[in-house]
Amino acid sequence: MSYNIMLSGGGTGGHIFPALSIAEELKNRYPDSSILFVGAKGRMEMEKVPQAGYKIEGLWISGVQRSLTVDNLSFPFKLISSLYKSWKLIKKHKPNVVIGTGGFASGPLLFVASKMGVPTLIQEQNSYPGITNKVLSSSVDKICVAFNGLEKFFPVNKIKITGNPVRQGLLNDLTTKEKALSDFGLNSDKKTVLILGGSLGARAINNQIDKILTKLKEYNYQVIWQTGKLYYEDYKHLHEEGNVIVTDFLNNMSIAYAASDLIISRSGAGTISELCIVGKPVIFIPSPNVAEDHQTKNAQAISEKDAALLVEEKNIDAELLKKVINVLSDDETRISMMKNIKKLELPNASKEIADEVEILIKRK
Repeated sequence: MSYNIMLSGGGTGGHIFPALSIAEELKNRYPDSSILFVGAKGRMEMEKVPQAGYKIEGLWISGVQRSLTVDNLSFPFKLISSLYKSWKLIKKHKPNVVIGTGGFASGPLLFVASKMGVPTLIQEQNSYPGITNKVLSSSVDKICVAFNGLEKFFPVNKIKITGNPVRQGLLNDLTTKEKALSDFGLNSDKKTVLILGGSLGARAINNQIDKILTKLKEYNYQVIWQTGKLYYEDYKHLHEEGNVIVTDFLNNMSIAYAASDLIISRSGAGTISELCIVGKPVIFIPSPNVAEDHQTKNAQAISEKDAALLVEEKNIDAELLKKVINVLSDDETRISMMKNIKKLELPNASKEIADEVEILIKRK
C-alpha cells in the first residue's frame, strides 16, 4: 500500500522532531508513500526537513504578537494567503491524511484539510495546549497527547494518550553506567550531576551552576555540564579532567543519561518524554520565556506525581543547591523519584501515532 501524507510542524525543534519521527515510522510501514511537509517560510523547518530527506512547502504565516506591530497588521493577509495555499496544496497532492504537530503553518493546513473532508490528526506535546491546537480540536478527527488531563481542553472522544516521539537512538543505544563514566573519564565512586539547558543553552542555569560548582565539588560530586553553544566560551575554563566536563553540546545523550545520578534540565515536552524513559532523578527548571508558560505546566504535571522536583527560575539561587544535595544524599528519595518517573514513560509514541493514522485512513 502507498499513501499521500502531509505533515506540518515547525518553529521549534519541539514541533519539528515529532513530525519527522512520525514521518519516519510511516515511511517504514509504507515505503512507496509520498510524504510532503508544510512549514512557515523563514522558520527552522524550512532547513531541517530537507536535511532529513523530505520535501517541504512554505506558507507565509507567523504568530500574533502581544503588542501592536507591523507583523500583527499583516497577519490577516498572511492568514488568507496561507489558507489559499493550503487549499491549493491539498487539491494538488490529494492527501489521504494530514498530520500536525504544532507551529504556525499547522493551523491553516489542518483547518483547510478538515473542511475538505481529509482525515486529520494533531499531536499535542504539552500538558497545556497552545491556542492553535485548541482551535483545531473541534475540526480534526484525532488528537494524540502525551499527558493526562487534556480532556479539559479537547473533546474526550478524540483523545488518545500516546506520549511524545523520542529520539530512536535513546531506545537503541543502551550502555552501562560504568562504561558511560569511563567514556567521560569520570570516577565510578562519585555521584554525577548532568546539567542540560538545551542546544543553545540557558543563561540562568549556567549562571547558577557557575556559582555552586565549588560547593558541588566540596560534596565530592562530579559534573557533566552542557552549557549550550551560546555560552560555552564563558565557561569552558571550568573544565577539569576527571571532575567537571564542560561541553557546548552532547552528541550522544544516551551515554550522558547513563552516566548521571541526577539531571538538571529545562522542561520542554520532548525532553520530559525522554527523561521519563531514562528514569533518573530530575530537577526541572522551566524556561519562563515560552508561549503559554508550557514548560512550567509540563514540569508541574510531573512533579505533582512525585516523579521530579521543580525549581522556578526566580527561585534558583535559594533552592537549587539545596535540592541537589537533598536528592544525592538520600537514597530513599532518589529511588522513589526513579520509580515514579519511570511509571510515566511512553516509549512507543511514534508507533501508536502511526497506528491512529492508519485507522483514520482506512476508515475514510
